[in-house]
Order: sequence, then C-alpha cells, then structure tokens
Amino acid sequence: MQTKTIRPVSDLQNNLEEISNTVHKTDKPVYLTKNGYADMVIMSASTFENIQYECDIRSQQAEEEDIDVRLKYDMEFQREIAEKLIEAEKEMENPNARTYTWEEVDQYLRDIVRKCTK
Repeated sequence: MQTKTIRPVSDLQNNLEEISNTVHKTDKPVYLTKNGYADMVIMSASTFENIQYECDIRSQQAEEEDIDVRLKYDMEFQREIAEKLIEAEKEMENPNARTYTWEEVDQYLRDIVRKCTK
C-alpha cells in the first residue's frame, strides 16, 4: 500500500518549492488539507497528463469492447434468425406441418411482449 503525502494547505505559501520538488521527484500527488479535511491535490503536469492519457486509453478500450459485444450480439441474432427461417422453410415443405392464422401469430407475439414488459 502506498503512503500518501499529506500536508496542510498553508504549506503552499510557506513551502511551495519543496512541494513542487516532491511532486516532480516522486511522480505522486501531494494531498492538501484545510481545517483537517481533504481540500486539494497537487501533482506535476506530467503526472496529470499520464493520468488523463490512461483514462483516455481505458475509455477507448471500454468503447471498443462495447462495440465488439454489440457486433457479436447482432451477428448471433442474425444467425439465429437465419436458422429459424431455414427451419421454417423446411417445415413449410412438410404437407403435415401446422399452419397458423394471422390472429394466432398476433396473439402469440403479444403474449411474448407482455411477458417481457412485466
């Protein structure tokens, strides 16, 4: 576990050069308190830019993963529909296949939607 460098905010006026040296040498932030409570964090510009860069990379990776998941789902969904259509076409060739009226299909779909929205 890393230890935090914690200093009172008044050190900004009294020891600015020392704080600046600390954040540049350690590449770690210095936490400043005001009346005993966390108030600010001071870090070098390079540390801040590295954090921003890392956040941007992770955000981009998450976005790419989300796109990959959606594409995979879409492809699976399309494959499933294609399989069902092929299955239906084969079933239509069977002279003993059950046929459905539009009303039966409509009711069946409404029941599915009703179940999904509960």
